Amino acid sequence: MASRVRHHRDHRGVGKGTLIRGLMERHPELELSVSATTRAPRPGERDGVDYHFLTREEFDRRVAAGEFVEHAELRAGAATARCASELDDRLDAGKPVVLEIEVQGARQVRAAVPDAVQVFNRAAVARRAAHTPGRTRHRTTPARSSGACALAEVELAAQPEFGHVVVNDRLDEALAQCRRSSTASSTDRAGGARPEADPARPTRAAR
Repeated sequence: MASRVRHHRDHRGVGKGTLIRGLMERHPELELSVSATTRAPRPGERDGVDYHFLTREEFDRRVAAGEFVEHAELRAGAATARCASELDDRLDAGKPVVLEIEVQGARQVRAAVPDAVQVFNRAAVARRAAHTPGRTRHRTTPARSSGACALAEVELAAQPEFGHVVVNDRLDEALAQCRRSSTASSTDRAGGARPEADPARPTRAAR
């Protein structure tokens, strides 16, 4: 891989996690970063496996101590983050790490790990059109639906910040695009090519 760290941002409506699960099934050498969250565990979720579940007080303490490589506030009122020590431990072991991440967090990771491979997973136009307020009226309120649409537009506007864009129209082709991005250097569309990382020397997260 061109970099030991790659981070994905799924545009809302793209099928969150589907591409990453498919990529990891085909490439078992990849490891998915376990994020920390302040929300309560859902049935079947295990602390330290699915998420690191933290109280808000502990989360805020770790933010102030600089223990996270990135952190973001979510629309539902919870917060999420990635532990810098966990990322460093995996990089030190030579393991390629995948982060599924919000736009806020992706910007922080880009600053901390400049040679990370950055992938924006975008839904196909037809699929985005299917995710309209009318289609979701039985599952959410008009206010929440409007807020989700507005946030999706903000996320889509951030697409040029990412070195690679994968359009999730057909899963197999989208997975092939993800794999091709792994072997390419991380490229910022607005700023030109980023330096290619040396696979033999993993990059540590800046703190």
